[in-house]
Amino acid sequence: MRWVLGVAMVLLLAGCEETPTGRSQLALVPDGLMAELGERTFAQLREREPPARDPALNRQVQCVARAVVEAARRHYPETAMPEAWEVVVFDDPSPNAFALPGGRIGVHAGLLRVAQTPSQLAAVIGHEVAHVLADHGNERLTQQLGIKAALLLVGLLGEGELAQEPLMRALGIGARLGLTLPFSRTHEEEADLMGLEIMAEAGFDPAQSVALWRNMAAAGGDQPPEFLSTHPAHGSRIEALQAHLDQARRLGRQAAPPACRVGRDKRAAGG
Repeated sequence: MRWVLGVAMVLLLAGCEETPTGRSQLALVPDGLMAELGERTFAQLREREPPARDPALNRQVQCVARAVVEAARRHYPETAMPEAWEVVVFDDPSPNAFALPGGRIGVHAGLLRVAQTPSQLAAVIGHEVAHVLADHGNERLTQQLGIKAALLLVGLLGEGELAQEPLMRALGIGARLGLTLPFSRTHEEEADLMGLEIMAEAGFDPAQSVALWRNMAAAGGDQPPEFLSTHPAHGSRIEALQAHLDQARRLGRQAAPPACRVGRDKRAAGG
């Protein structure tokens, strides 16, 4: 067992990487396994929840998601990301969205009641895509499993020995399946600022990210919506976004606003 611990320690040291923002992280689970877990989880969600049938709604979400993904690829060219992304709108009234390793994006139809413009929807999708690009799920899974994650790399632990519950939590969708471990404040802040830059790069109005979080806070009254239960909104979150708006606007000066329609967006309409 001592040699196993030694191997694990070497792998722990070798697993130190940097996120796209330059923050050091420990993410030991192989990318291929993370993508497989994302694919499997997404398939389970598709079995549980019906897709939205509204063609206009699907076109709106697909348009915004496509623009965000393309902008993420441009803005972080050195960061590995899936070649293709699958986007599904679920017929669920709750205002929620998520992205999974391997390139899967899920948007609840109810989100469109809160994200009232293309830019606001882009703020949510950009935030979720940022979680994937920064490998937050891998980092959380490594933190939860500890030495087990390292042993995966040398084949001393089979994938079947990983419990489903920590996998769901690490992928960021635990709360919506009855589990209760949200992303950390560090992950949330990093995804907020990465998502802000991504949406600006895509040509969306970065100021709408602030409006989006205010809409989210107001949507639930005394009971915050599910999205905020897993993505806690604090005054500091809005303040941080506001502090980075000028920088984000500079990124988007040369970008043409995508012709996506989700309600009324003055910038997208040329107003």
